[in-house]
Amino acid sequence: MSLRSILIAALAVVFGGSAATWVIGLRNTGEAAPASPAVSVVVAAADVPRGVLVTADMLTTRDWPKELVPPGAITRPEDAVNRVALNPLVKDEELLDGKLAPLGAGRGLAALVPDGMRAFTIQTPNVASGVAGFILPGSKVDVLLTVSGGGGNDPTGGGSTTTLLQNVEILAVDQLIVAPSVNKVDPNLLRSVTLLVTPDQCAMLSLGMNKGTLQLSLRSPQDTRFAATQPTTMADLRLYQDKTPTPPPVEKVVEKTEPQAFQIRTLRGGQEGAIKVWPAGAAPKGQ
Repeated sequence: MSLRSILIAALAVVFGGSAATWVIGLRNTGEAAPASPAVSVVVAAADVPRGVLVTADMLTTRDWPKELVPPGAITRPEDAVNRVALNPLVKDEELLDGKLAPLGAGRGLAALVPDGMRAFTIQTPNVASGVAGFILPGSKVDVLLTVSGGGGNDPTGGGSTTTLLQNVEILAVDQLIVAPSVNKVDPNLLRSVTLLVTPDQCAMLSLGMNKGTLQLSLRSPQDTRFAATQPTTMADLRLYQDKTPTPPPVEKVVEKTEPQAFQIRTLRGGQEGAIKVWPAGAAPKGQ
């Protein structure tokens, strides 16, 4: 074999091996990446109302990619059983530890009160009159306090209203800890509202109930800002009324009516007739 033939054969082997390596590399890059390991996550098998004790038949599991599992997710059904739902759960919603009351917290309203907080009930039929029965368990409200004036030297001019608390959660309306399906409470039957507050706020509400009248104003659940407010007094209302511009007087439009002639019957030579008599200056031209 000639030297030329040997060189050609050697080059063919080298380039053939390179091509095979390149093709194998292309095939490897086209293969799918290994799947992420799945994690079993506990989810609600059906809708679970707020304040309900979770039982095993309310739960099921779903396999989730490990990187998509949210922090605090419950992975074993036994870790959720016999705990109270702090908020409504919808079907297939993942259960987070923070959505359930601690084990042994009991049932009903007490289980919905976090550590360090208090449930304070306002016993009055007028507390929610400003929103006509639309206050429901889970709603967020502001608490208004109205007190009467203290006499002739009272700087308020007869009374004042103050925004006592802001963005307070309603734990219960009467005996309801779950909002009714119609999303409305009959205001004629409303007798109490239970608020979730701090111990200091409990004292403020107790004093307010004894010294004045408490009312609630409903706010958006997305609005968590605290507004800078000032007490409103009767003197402020009078000042506002004095500043209200007086509307301009309305001129009365008097419709003009055309003057009418009077008819006088006449009798001449046995023949009846009539003549028209016009008011002074009202006779048409030529008459």
